[in-house]
Amino acid sequence: MKLISIIILSTLIALVASSSNNDAGVPTGKPEASIDLGSSGGVALVKADWRYSDTRIVEVDFRGPGQDKQPTGVPVKTFDYTPHAGGVEFDDSKWEVISPTTLDQRRGNGRLGFNWYRLKLTIPDRIGDFDPAGSTAVFETSLDDYAEIWVDGELSRAPGQSGGSVIAGWNATNQLVVGRNVKPGQQIQLAIFGINGPLSNPPTNFIWMRYARLTFYKSAPGPVVLTPSEVNVEVVRNDPAMNEIVGPNPKVYKLADGFLFTEGPVWVNKDGGYLLFSDPNANTIYKYVPNDSEQARLEVFRTRSGFSGADVAEYGQPGSNGLTLDPQGRLTINQHGNRRVVRDEKDGAQTVLADTYEGQRLNSPNDLIYRSDGTLFFTDPPFGLPKFFNDPRKELTFSGVYSIYRGKVQLVAKDFTGPNGIALSPDEKYLYVGNWPVAEIGDRNKAVMRYEVQPDGTLKNGKLFFDFGNAPGEDGLDGIKVDLKGNLYVSAPGGLWVISPAGKHLGTIITPRHVHNMAWGDADGKTLYLCARAGLYRIRLNLPGLRP
Repeated sequence: MKLISIIILSTLIALVASSSNNDAGVPTGKPEASIDLGSSGGVALVKADWRYSDTRIVEVDFRGPGQDKQPTGVPVKTFDYTPHAGGVEFDDSKWEVISPTTLDQRRGNGRLGFNWYRLKLTIPDRIGDFDPAGSTAVFETSLDDYAEIWVDGELSRAPGQSGGSVIAGWNATNQLVVGRNVKPGQQIQLAIFGINGPLSNPPTNFIWMRYARLTFYKSAPGPVVLTPSEVNVEVVRNDPAMNEIVGPNPKVYKLADGFLFTEGPVWVNKDGGYLLFSDPNANTIYKYVPNDSEQARLEVFRTRSGFSGADVAEYGQPGSNGLTLDPQGRLTINQHGNRRVVRDEKDGAQTVLADTYEGQRLNSPNDLIYRSDGTLFFTDPPFGLPKFFNDPRKELTFSGVYSIYRGKVQLVAKDFTGPNGIALSPDEKYLYVGNWPVAEIGDRNKAVMRYEVQPDGTLKNGKLFFDFGNAPGEDGLDGIKVDLKGNLYVSAPGGLWVISPAGKHLGTIITPRHVHNMAWGDADGKTLYLCARAGLYRIRLNLPGLRP
Protein backbone atom coordinates (compact mmCIF):
# COMPACT_ATOMS: atom_id res chain seq x y z
CA MET A 1 0.00 0.00 0.00
CA LYS A 2 1.75 3.16 -1.07
CA LEU A 3 1.62 6.50 -2.80
CA ILE A 4 3.38 6.08 -6.14
CA SER A 5 4.44 9.67 -6.62
CA ILE A 6 4.18 13.07 -5.02
CA ILE A 7 4.59 16.28 -6.95
CA ILE A 8 5.99 18.88 -4.59
CA LEU A 9 6.00 22.52 -5.62
CA SER A 10 8.39 24.54 -3.48
CA THR A 11 5.96 27.42 -3.08
CA LEU A 12 3.11 25.21 -1.96
CA ILE A 13 2.07 23.53 1.22
CA ALA A 14 -0.48 21.38 -0.64
CA LEU A 15 0.76 18.24 -2.35
CA VAL A 16 -0.68 16.53 -5.36
CA ALA A 17 -0.17 12.79 -4.99
CA SER A 18 -0.46 9.91 -7.42
CA SER A 19 -1.98 6.59 -6.45
CA SER A 20 -2.54 3.16 -7.92
CA ASN A 21 -6.03 1.89 -7.31
CA ASN A 22 -4.69 -1.60 -6.72
CA ASP A 23 -3.97 -0.48 -3.17
CA ALA A 24 -6.57 2.30 -3.11
CA GLY A 25 -3.85 4.74 -1.97
CA VAL A 26 -4.02 3.46 1.59
CA PRO A 27 -1.30 5.11 3.71
CA THR A 28 1.41 2.91 5.16
CA GLY A 29 2.58 2.72 8.73
CA LYS A 30 0.74 2.80 12.00
CA PRO A 31 -2.52 4.77 12.09
CA GLU A 32 -2.91 7.70 14.44
CA ALA A 33 -6.24 6.41 15.70
CA SER A 34 -8.62 3.49 15.22
CA ILE A 35 -12.32 2.94 15.86
CA ASP A 36 -13.69 -0.57 16.30
CA LEU A 37 -16.94 -0.58 14.34
CA GLY A 38 -17.70 -4.00 15.75
CA SER A 39 -18.19 -2.55 19.22
CA SER A 40 -21.08 -0.59 20.69
CA GLY A 41 -18.74 2.19 21.80
CA GLY A 42 -17.18 2.49 18.36
CA VAL A 43 -20.50 2.71 16.55
CA ALA A 44 -21.75 5.25 19.10
CA LEU A 45 -18.64 7.37 18.51
CA VAL A 46 -19.45 7.66 14.79
CA LYS A 47 -23.18 8.12 15.51
CA ALA A 48 -24.22 5.19 13.34
CA ASP A 49 -26.26 2.01 13.21
CA TRP A 50 -25.48 -1.14 11.29
CA ARG A 51 -28.36 -2.06 8.98
CA TYR A 52 -28.73 -5.41 7.29
CA SER A 53 -30.62 -7.03 4.41
CA ASP A 54 -30.55 -10.32 2.54
CA THR A 55 -30.82 -10.24 -1.25
CA ARG A 56 -32.91 -12.18 -3.74
CA ILE A 57 -31.92 -13.39 -7.21
CA VAL A 58 -34.55 -12.35 -9.76
CA GLU A 59 -35.15 -12.88 -13.47
CA VAL A 60 -34.96 -9.72 -15.61
CA ASP A 61 -35.20 -8.66 -19.25
CA PHE A 62 -32.00 -7.81 -21.12
CA ARG A 63 -30.52 -7.92 -24.61
CA GLY A 64 -27.97 -10.30 -26.03
CA PRO A 65 -24.76 -9.20 -27.73
CA GLY A 66 -25.18 -7.38 -31.03
CA GLN A 67 -22.75 -7.00 -33.91
CA ASP A 68 -21.15 -4.13 -31.97
CA LYS A 69 -20.44 -6.61 -29.12
CA GLN A 70 -22.68 -4.52 -26.89
CA PRO A 71 -26.12 -5.38 -25.39
CA THR A 72 -27.94 -4.38 -28.58
CA GLY A 73 -28.98 -7.82 -29.82
CA VAL A 74 -32.15 -9.85 -29.41
CA PRO A 75 -34.18 -9.64 -26.20
CA VAL A 76 -33.19 -12.27 -23.64
CA LYS A 77 -33.89 -13.24 -20.06
CA THR A 78 -31.09 -13.10 -17.51
CA PHE A 79 -30.62 -12.73 -13.76
CA ASP A 80 -30.02 -9.87 -11.37
CA TYR A 81 -30.36 -9.41 -7.63
CA THR A 82 -32.45 -7.14 -5.46
CA PRO A 83 -32.14 -4.78 -3.66
CA HIS A 84 -29.46 -2.65 -5.35
CA ALA A 85 -28.42 -0.90 -2.16
CA GLY A 86 -25.04 0.65 -2.94
CA GLY A 87 -26.39 4.12 -3.70
CA VAL A 88 -25.96 6.89 -1.18
CA GLU A 89 -29.65 7.81 -1.41
CA PHE A 90 -30.91 4.25 -0.97
CA ASP A 91 -33.57 4.08 1.74
CA ASP A 92 -32.55 1.47 4.30
CA SER A 93 -34.77 2.84 7.07
CA LYS A 94 -36.90 -0.32 7.10
CA TRP A 95 -33.96 -2.70 7.23
CA GLU A 96 -33.08 -4.68 10.32
CA VAL A 97 -30.82 -2.78 12.73
CA ILE A 98 -28.19 -5.19 14.03
CA SER A 99 -25.91 -4.87 17.03
CA PRO A 100 -22.26 -4.25 16.11
CA THR A 101 -21.33 -7.08 18.46
CA THR A 102 -23.22 -9.52 16.20
CA LEU A 103 -21.35 -8.80 12.96
CA ASP A 104 -19.85 -12.28 13.19
CA GLN A 105 -23.32 -13.84 13.34
CA ARG A 106 -23.94 -16.14 10.35
CA ARG A 107 -26.50 -14.56 8.04
CA GLY A 108 -28.36 -15.48 4.89
CA ASN A 109 -29.72 -18.88 3.91
CA GLY A 110 -26.43 -20.46 2.85
CA ARG A 111 -25.21 -21.87 -0.46
CA LEU A 112 -25.38 -19.30 -3.32
CA GLY A 113 -26.13 -16.08 -1.48
CA PHE A 114 -25.48 -12.37 -1.18
CA ASN A 115 -26.29 -9.73 1.42
CA TRP A 116 -25.84 -6.09 2.39
CA TYR A 117 -24.45 -4.32 5.45
CA ARG A 118 -24.88 -0.52 5.48
CA LEU A 119 -23.42 2.05 7.87
CA LYS A 120 -23.71 5.84 7.67
CA LEU A 121 -20.98 7.16 9.91
CA THR A 122 -20.01 10.64 11.08
CA ILE A 123 -16.39 11.68 11.57
CA PRO A 124 -16.10 12.45 15.31
CA ASP A 125 -14.57 15.59 16.76
CA ARG A 126 -11.87 13.54 18.44
CA ILE A 127 -10.77 9.94 18.81
CA GLY A 128 -9.13 9.95 22.19
CA ASP A 129 -6.49 12.68 21.96
CA PHE A 130 -6.44 12.65 18.16
CA ASP A 131 -8.09 15.38 16.08
CA PRO A 132 -9.10 13.75 12.76
CA ALA A 133 -9.41 17.04 10.83
CA GLY A 134 -7.35 16.86 7.64
CA SER A 135 -6.49 13.19 8.01
CA THR A 136 -7.13 10.24 5.69
CA ALA A 137 -9.86 7.83 6.83
CA VAL A 138 -9.48 4.14 5.93
CA PHE A 139 -12.11 1.41 6.29
CA GLU A 140 -10.97 -2.16 6.82
CA THR A 141 -13.02 -5.35 7.00
CA SER A 142 -12.98 -9.04 6.17
CA LEU A 143 -16.04 -11.06 5.18
CA ASP A 144 -16.50 -14.76 4.85
CA ASP A 145 -16.09 -15.24 1.91
CA TYR A 146 -15.86 -12.14 -0.38
CA ALA A 147 -16.86 -8.47 -0.23
CA GLU A 148 -17.35 -5.42 -2.42
CA ILE A 149 -17.49 -1.99 -0.77
CA TRP A 150 -19.34 1.10 -1.91
CA VAL A 151 -18.35 4.50 -0.51
CA ASP A 152 -20.82 7.35 -0.75
CA GLY A 153 -22.69 5.56 -3.51
CA GLU A 154 -19.60 4.78 -5.57
CA LEU A 155 -18.02 1.44 -6.48
CA SER A 156 -14.72 2.24 -8.22
CA ARG A 157 -12.52 -0.37 -9.85
CA ALA A 158 -9.40 -0.31 -12.01
CA PRO A 159 -7.99 -3.01 -14.34
CA GLY A 160 -6.04 -5.57 -12.34
CA GLN A 161 -7.33 -4.26 -9.02
CA SER A 162 -7.32 -6.68 -6.11
CA GLY A 163 -8.93 -5.55 -2.90
CA GLY A 164 -9.96 -2.09 -1.89
CA SER A 165 -13.50 -1.71 -3.18
CA VAL A 166 -13.56 -5.08 -4.98
CA ILE A 167 -12.93 -8.70 -4.01
CA ALA A 168 -9.49 -9.03 -2.46
CA GLY A 169 -9.35 -12.82 -2.40
CA TRP A 170 -10.61 -15.81 -0.52
CA ASN A 171 -11.56 -14.62 2.97
CA ALA A 172 -9.15 -11.73 2.49
CA THR A 173 -9.06 -8.22 3.91
CA ASN A 174 -10.63 -5.27 2.12
CA GLN A 175 -8.92 -2.00 2.97
CA LEU A 176 -9.67 1.28 1.22
CA VAL A 177 -9.61 5.03 1.67
CA VAL A 178 -13.10 6.34 2.40
CA GLY A 179 -12.21 9.98 2.97
CA ARG A 180 -9.32 12.37 2.35
CA ASN A 181 -8.82 15.63 4.22
CA VAL A 182 -11.80 14.66 6.37
CA LYS A 183 -13.61 17.07 8.65
CA PRO A 184 -15.36 16.39 11.97
CA GLY A 185 -19.07 16.13 11.28
CA GLN A 186 -18.51 14.81 7.75
CA GLN A 187 -20.79 11.88 6.93
CA ILE A 188 -19.67 8.84 4.94
CA GLN A 189 -22.07 6.16 3.69
CA LEU A 190 -20.62 2.65 3.53
CA ALA A 191 -22.39 -0.25 1.84
CA ILE A 192 -20.72 -3.67 2.07
CA PHE A 193 -21.93 -6.37 -0.32
CA GLY A 194 -21.30 -9.82 1.11
CA ILE A 195 -20.82 -12.85 -1.15
CA ASN A 196 -20.88 -16.53 -0.23
CA GLY A 197 -18.28 -18.48 -2.15
CA PRO A 198 -16.76 -20.03 -4.05
CA LEU A 199 -19.44 -19.14 -6.59
CA SER A 200 -18.85 -22.20 -8.77
CA ASN A 201 -19.16 -24.48 -5.75
CA PRO A 202 -21.62 -22.80 -3.35
CA PRO A 203 -20.59 -23.71 0.17
CA THR A 204 -22.55 -25.25 2.99
CA ASN A 205 -22.08 -22.20 5.19
CA PHE A 206 -23.14 -18.56 5.50
CA ILE A 207 -21.94 -14.95 5.21
CA TRP A 208 -20.48 -13.14 8.21
CA MET A 209 -18.15 -10.26 9.01
CA ARG A 210 -14.96 -10.96 10.95
CA TYR A 211 -14.31 -7.35 11.93
CA ALA A 212 -14.79 -3.75 10.80
CA ARG A 213 -12.71 -0.75 11.76
CA LEU A 214 -12.09 2.83 10.77
CA THR A 215 -8.52 4.08 11.00
CA PHE A 216 -7.02 7.55 10.57
CA TYR A 217 -3.65 8.52 9.14
CA LYS A 218 -1.84 11.81 8.94
CA SER A 219 -0.96 12.19 5.28
CA ALA A 220 0.16 14.77 2.77
CA PRO A 221 -2.65 17.24 2.14
CA GLY A 222 -4.06 17.70 -1.30
CA PRO A 223 -5.66 15.59 -4.03
CA VAL A 224 -4.41 12.39 -5.66
CA VAL A 225 -4.37 11.31 -9.28
CA LEU A 226 -5.69 7.78 -9.81
CA THR A 227 -5.35 5.03 -12.32
CA PRO A 228 -8.56 5.68 -14.33
CA SER A 229 -11.12 3.68 -12.39
CA GLU A 230 -14.53 2.72 -13.67
CA VAL A 231 -17.43 3.69 -11.43
CA ASN A 232 -21.12 2.88 -11.50
CA VAL A 233 -23.32 4.98 -13.80
CA GLU A 234 -27.02 4.94 -14.63
CA VAL A 235 -28.52 6.41 -17.79
CA VAL A 236 -32.21 7.27 -17.91
CA ARG A 237 -33.38 7.19 -21.54
CA ASN A 238 -36.59 9.13 -22.14
CA ASP A 239 -36.23 9.36 -25.91
CA PRO A 240 -34.52 7.24 -28.61
CA ALA A 241 -32.33 10.28 -29.38
CA MET A 242 -30.54 9.62 -26.08
CA ASN A 243 -29.16 6.40 -27.60
CA GLU A 244 -27.40 8.48 -30.27
CA ILE A 245 -25.61 10.37 -27.49
CA VAL A 246 -24.85 7.67 -24.89
CA GLY A 247 -24.02 4.14 -25.99
CA PRO A 248 -25.68 1.01 -24.56
CA ASN A 249 -22.76 0.24 -22.23
CA PRO A 250 -21.54 3.63 -20.95
CA LYS A 251 -18.41 3.96 -18.86
CA VAL A 252 -17.57 6.69 -16.36
CA TYR A 253 -14.01 6.80 -15.05
CA LYS A 254 -12.72 8.44 -11.91
CA LEU A 255 -9.46 10.26 -12.61
CA ALA A 256 -8.55 12.14 -9.43
CA ASP A 257 -9.92 12.66 -5.95
CA GLY A 258 -9.37 14.53 -2.72
CA PHE A 259 -10.13 18.07 -3.86
CA LEU A 260 -12.21 20.41 -1.76
CA PHE A 261 -14.53 21.14 -4.70
CA THR A 262 -14.05 20.93 -8.47
CA GLU A 263 -15.44 23.48 -10.91
CA GLY A 264 -15.06 25.45 -14.13
CA PRO A 265 -13.10 23.04 -16.41
CA VAL A 266 -11.72 23.86 -19.87
CA TRP A 267 -9.80 21.66 -22.31
CA VAL A 268 -6.62 23.15 -23.76
CA ASN A 269 -5.91 21.48 -27.10
CA LYS A 270 -2.15 21.99 -27.28
CA ASP A 271 0.97 20.14 -26.06
CA GLY A 272 -0.94 16.91 -26.49
CA GLY A 273 -4.01 18.27 -24.72
CA TYR A 274 -4.78 18.82 -21.05
CA LEU A 275 -7.59 19.91 -18.77
CA LEU A 276 -7.55 22.94 -16.50
CA PHE A 277 -10.10 23.17 -13.71
CA SER A 278 -10.70 25.16 -10.54
CA ASP A 279 -10.92 24.26 -6.90
CA PRO A 280 -12.58 27.48 -5.72
CA ASN A 281 -12.47 26.36 -2.09
CA ALA A 282 -8.70 25.84 -2.27
CA ASN A 283 -8.04 29.01 -4.33
CA THR A 284 -6.23 26.83 -6.88
CA ILE A 285 -6.31 25.88 -10.57
CA TYR A 286 -5.19 22.32 -11.37
CA LYS A 287 -3.87 20.81 -14.57
CA TYR A 288 -4.76 17.22 -15.50
CA VAL A 289 -2.71 15.60 -18.28
CA PRO A 290 -4.16 12.28 -19.47
CA ASN A 291 -1.84 9.57 -20.71
CA ASP A 292 -3.18 6.39 -22.27
CA SER A 293 0.03 4.41 -21.89
CA GLU A 294 1.40 5.75 -18.60
CA GLN A 295 0.20 7.32 -15.36
CA ALA A 296 -1.68 10.54 -15.91
CA ARG A 297 -0.33 13.69 -14.28
CA LEU A 298 -2.03 16.09 -11.90
CA GLU A 299 -0.25 19.37 -11.25
CA VAL A 300 -0.96 22.63 -9.49
CA PHE A 301 -1.30 25.11 -12.34
CA ARG A 302 -1.84 28.23 -10.21
CA THR A 303 -2.31 29.16 -6.58
CA ARG A 304 -4.21 32.24 -5.39
CA SER A 305 -6.24 31.66 -8.52
CA GLY A 306 -9.18 33.82 -7.52
CA PHE A 307 -8.29 35.80 -4.41
CA SER A 308 -5.17 37.56 -3.22
CA GLY A 309 -6.62 39.23 -0.11
CA ALA A 310 -5.45 38.76 3.46
CA ASP A 311 -8.91 37.81 4.76
CA VAL A 312 -9.09 34.62 2.69
CA ALA A 313 -10.11 32.57 5.74
CA GLU A 314 -13.51 34.30 5.75
CA TYR A 315 -14.38 32.90 2.31
CA GLY A 316 -15.87 29.52 1.51
CA GLN A 317 -14.99 29.74 -2.19
CA PRO A 318 -12.42 32.49 -2.70
CA GLY A 319 -10.75 30.99 -5.74
CA SER A 320 -11.36 30.90 -9.45
CA ASN A 321 -14.54 29.35 -10.82
CA GLY A 322 -15.27 29.32 -14.55
CA LEU A 323 -12.36 29.01 -16.99
CA THR A 324 -12.40 29.38 -20.76
CA LEU A 325 -10.22 30.31 -23.73
CA ASP A 326 -10.70 33.30 -25.99
CA PRO A 327 -10.47 32.92 -29.79
CA GLN A 328 -6.69 33.49 -29.53
CA GLY A 329 -6.36 30.68 -26.97
CA ARG A 330 -5.77 32.96 -23.97
CA LEU A 331 -7.00 31.65 -20.63
CA THR A 332 -9.81 33.73 -19.16
CA ILE A 333 -10.72 33.34 -15.50
CA ASN A 334 -13.68 34.25 -13.32
CA GLN A 335 -12.25 35.14 -9.92
CA HIS A 336 -14.63 34.82 -6.99
CA GLY A 337 -12.72 36.58 -4.24
CA ASN A 338 -11.16 39.28 -6.41
CA ARG A 339 -14.63 39.78 -7.94
CA ARG A 340 -13.43 40.20 -11.48
CA VAL A 341 -12.84 38.59 -14.87
CA VAL A 342 -9.21 38.43 -16.00
CA ARG A 343 -7.32 37.18 -19.03
CA ASP A 344 -3.79 35.73 -19.18
CA GLU A 345 -1.66 37.32 -21.88
CA LYS A 346 0.95 35.56 -23.97
CA ASP A 347 3.75 37.52 -22.26
CA GLY A 348 2.65 36.37 -18.79
CA ALA A 349 0.82 39.56 -17.89
CA GLN A 350 -2.81 39.55 -16.78
CA THR A 351 -5.51 41.88 -18.05
CA VAL A 352 -8.60 42.79 -16.02
CA LEU A 353 -11.55 42.56 -18.39
CA ALA A 354 -14.30 43.45 -15.89
CA ASP A 355 -14.43 44.25 -12.19
CA THR A 356 -17.18 46.89 -11.90
CA TYR A 357 -20.47 47.88 -13.43
CA GLU A 358 -21.46 51.55 -13.32
CA GLY A 359 -18.89 52.18 -10.60
CA GLN A 360 -19.95 49.30 -8.33
CA ARG A 361 -17.93 46.14 -7.81
CA LEU A 362 -19.18 42.94 -9.38
CA ASN A 363 -20.55 40.24 -7.05
CA SER A 364 -18.38 37.19 -7.83
CA PRO A 365 -18.22 36.20 -11.53
CA ASN A 366 -19.16 32.55 -11.89
CA ASP A 367 -19.28 31.07 -15.41
CA LEU A 368 -18.38 32.41 -18.83
CA ILE A 369 -18.26 31.76 -22.57
CA TYR A 370 -16.82 33.52 -25.64
CA ARG A 371 -18.54 34.13 -28.93
CA SER A 372 -16.33 33.47 -31.95
CA ASP A 373 -15.82 37.23 -32.51
CA GLY A 374 -14.35 37.63 -29.01
CA THR A 375 -17.49 38.88 -27.25
CA LEU A 376 -17.48 37.47 -23.72
CA PHE A 377 -20.63 36.58 -21.74
CA PHE A 378 -20.50 35.85 -18.00
CA THR A 379 -22.78 35.37 -15.00
CA ASP A 380 -22.37 37.23 -11.70
CA PRO A 381 -24.20 35.80 -8.66
CA PRO A 382 -22.85 36.50 -5.14
CA PHE A 383 -22.00 32.86 -4.37
CA GLY A 384 -18.30 33.64 -3.95
CA LEU A 385 -18.92 36.17 -1.19
CA PRO A 386 -18.69 34.83 2.39
CA LYS A 387 -22.30 35.68 3.23
CA PHE A 388 -23.75 35.53 -0.29
CA PHE A 389 -26.69 37.95 -0.61
CA ASN A 390 -26.25 39.27 2.92
CA ASP A 391 -22.55 40.02 2.61
CA PRO A 392 -21.64 43.62 3.53
CA ARG A 393 -19.12 43.64 0.67
CA LYS A 394 -21.92 43.30 -1.88
CA GLU A 395 -22.46 46.54 -3.80
CA LEU A 396 -24.84 45.64 -6.63
CA THR A 397 -28.51 45.08 -5.78
CA PHE A 398 -28.99 42.38 -8.42
CA SER A 399 -27.28 39.35 -9.95
CA GLY A 400 -26.59 40.02 -13.59
CA VAL A 401 -25.59 38.45 -16.86
CA TYR A 402 -23.03 40.60 -18.69
CA SER A 403 -21.29 40.79 -22.00
CA ILE A 404 -18.01 42.46 -22.87
CA TYR A 405 -18.30 43.74 -26.43
CA ARG A 406 -15.33 45.63 -27.87
CA GLY A 407 -14.08 46.33 -24.38
CA LYS A 408 -17.39 47.61 -23.00
CA VAL A 409 -19.05 45.83 -20.05
CA GLN A 410 -22.80 45.59 -20.65
CA LEU A 411 -25.57 44.34 -18.39
CA VAL A 412 -27.62 42.14 -20.71
CA ALA A 413 -30.01 40.32 -18.33
CA LYS A 414 -31.05 40.21 -14.67
CA ASP A 415 -33.97 37.79 -14.74
CA PHE A 416 -32.48 35.43 -12.14
CA THR A 417 -31.27 35.86 -8.57
CA GLY A 418 -28.64 33.16 -9.03
CA PRO A 419 -27.52 33.11 -12.69
CA ASN A 420 -24.96 30.36 -12.96
CA GLY A 421 -24.23 28.11 -15.95
CA ILE A 422 -24.03 29.75 -19.37
CA ALA A 423 -23.69 28.43 -22.92
CA LEU A 424 -24.14 29.41 -26.57
CA SER A 425 -25.90 27.41 -29.26
CA PRO A 426 -23.61 26.09 -32.02
CA ASP A 427 -24.77 28.81 -34.43
CA GLU A 428 -24.36 31.45 -31.67
CA LYS A 429 -27.92 32.70 -32.19
CA TYR A 430 -28.99 31.81 -28.65
CA LEU A 431 -27.53 32.21 -25.18
CA TYR A 432 -28.65 29.82 -22.43
CA VAL A 433 -28.48 30.79 -18.74
CA GLY A 434 -29.38 28.56 -15.77
CA ASN A 435 -30.47 29.67 -12.32
CA TRP A 436 -29.34 28.37 -8.95
CA PRO A 437 -32.35 29.30 -6.79
CA VAL A 438 -31.81 30.70 -3.33
CA ALA A 439 -34.66 29.68 -1.04
CA GLU A 440 -33.48 32.05 1.69
CA ILE A 441 -34.58 35.00 -0.42
CA GLY A 442 -37.71 33.30 -1.75
CA ASP A 443 -36.31 32.14 -5.09
CA ARG A 444 -37.26 28.59 -6.10
CA ASN A 445 -36.92 29.09 -9.84
CA LYS A 446 -34.99 26.10 -11.21
CA ALA A 447 -34.99 27.00 -14.87
CA VAL A 448 -32.95 27.69 -17.99
CA MET A 449 -33.66 30.83 -20.00
CA ARG A 450 -32.87 31.22 -23.69
CA TYR A 451 -32.08 34.62 -25.20
CA GLU A 452 -31.60 35.80 -28.77
CA VAL A 453 -28.07 37.13 -29.15
CA GLN A 454 -27.61 40.43 -31.00
CA PRO A 455 -24.53 41.44 -33.04
CA ASP A 456 -23.53 44.03 -30.40
CA GLY A 457 -23.51 41.44 -27.61
CA THR A 458 -26.89 42.43 -26.15
CA LEU A 459 -29.80 40.03 -25.69
CA LYS A 460 -33.51 40.17 -26.49
CA ASN A 461 -36.64 38.03 -26.28
CA GLY A 462 -35.61 36.06 -23.22
CA LYS A 463 -37.91 33.06 -22.83
CA LEU A 464 -38.22 30.12 -20.47
CA PHE A 465 -36.44 27.26 -22.23
CA PHE A 466 -36.80 24.50 -19.64
CA ASP A 467 -38.37 24.40 -16.19
CA PHE A 468 -36.76 22.02 -13.67
CA GLY A 469 -39.25 22.97 -10.95
CA ASN A 470 -40.56 19.42 -10.59
CA ALA A 471 -37.12 17.81 -10.47
CA PRO A 472 -36.54 16.08 -7.14
CA GLY A 473 -33.66 17.21 -4.98
CA GLU A 474 -32.36 20.44 -3.53
CA ASP A 475 -29.55 21.15 -5.99
CA GLY A 476 -30.00 24.11 -8.29
CA LEU A 477 -28.71 24.44 -11.83
CA ASP A 478 -24.97 24.69 -12.31
CA GLY A 479 -22.83 24.17 -15.42
CA ILE A 480 -24.26 24.00 -18.95
CA LYS A 481 -22.50 22.63 -22.02
CA VAL A 482 -23.70 22.09 -25.61
CA ASP A 483 -22.82 19.46 -28.22
CA LEU A 484 -22.48 20.16 -31.92
CA LYS A 485 -26.10 19.16 -32.55
CA GLY A 486 -27.26 21.76 -30.06
CA ASN A 487 -28.23 19.43 -27.20
CA LEU A 488 -27.75 20.94 -23.74
CA TYR A 489 -26.05 19.10 -20.87
CA VAL A 490 -27.27 20.70 -17.65
CA SER A 491 -26.08 20.09 -14.10
CA ALA A 492 -29.49 19.77 -12.45
CA PRO A 493 -31.16 17.94 -9.56
CA GLY A 494 -30.62 14.19 -9.83
CA GLY A 495 -27.86 14.20 -12.42
CA LEU A 496 -26.68 15.52 -15.76
CA TRP A 497 -29.80 16.27 -17.81
CA VAL A 498 -29.66 16.15 -21.61
CA ILE A 499 -32.11 18.57 -23.24
CA SER A 500 -32.71 18.81 -26.99
CA PRO A 501 -32.59 22.20 -28.80
CA ALA A 502 -36.39 21.97 -28.88
CA GLY A 503 -36.53 21.77 -25.09
CA LYS A 504 -37.24 18.04 -24.76
CA HIS A 505 -35.74 16.07 -21.88
CA LEU A 506 -33.93 13.25 -23.71
CA GLY A 507 -32.47 11.60 -20.63
CA THR A 508 -30.26 11.90 -17.58
CA ILE A 509 -26.74 10.66 -16.82
CA ILE A 510 -26.58 9.76 -13.13
CA THR A 511 -23.12 9.47 -11.60
CA PRO A 512 -22.25 8.58 -7.98
CA ARG A 513 -21.28 12.16 -7.19
CA HIS A 514 -23.31 15.11 -8.39
CA VAL A 515 -21.74 16.75 -11.44
CA HIS A 516 -21.44 20.52 -11.09
CA ASN A 517 -19.64 21.42 -14.31
CA MET A 518 -18.24 19.84 -17.45
CA ALA A 519 -15.86 20.36 -20.39
CA TRP A 520 -15.51 18.65 -23.75
CA GLY A 521 -12.03 17.26 -24.19
CA ASP A 522 -9.59 14.91 -25.92
CA ALA A 523 -8.61 15.19 -29.57
CA ASP A 524 -12.05 14.43 -31.01
CA GLY A 525 -14.07 16.42 -28.46
CA LYS A 526 -16.22 13.39 -27.54
CA THR A 527 -14.98 13.00 -23.98
CA LEU A 528 -16.96 14.93 -21.40
CA TYR A 529 -14.83 15.69 -18.34
CA LEU A 530 -16.92 15.96 -15.19
CA CYS A 531 -16.22 18.06 -12.14
CA ALA A 532 -18.17 16.27 -9.42
CA ARG A 533 -17.73 17.60 -5.89
CA ALA A 534 -14.32 16.37 -4.64
CA GLY A 535 -13.53 14.34 -7.76
CA LEU A 536 -12.68 14.53 -11.44
CA TYR A 537 -14.28 12.04 -13.87
CA ARG A 538 -14.81 11.48 -17.59
CA ILE A 539 -17.32 9.78 -19.88
CA ARG A 540 -17.04 9.04 -23.60
CA LEU A 541 -20.07 10.05 -25.66
CA ASN A 542 -21.03 9.54 -29.29
CA LEU A 543 -21.29 13.21 -30.22
CA PRO A 544 -18.54 15.84 -30.06
CA GLY A 545 -19.11 18.95 -28.03
CA LEU A 546 -18.80 22.67 -28.59
CA ARG A 547 -15.59 23.96 -27.03
CA PRO A 548 -13.35 27.03 -27.19
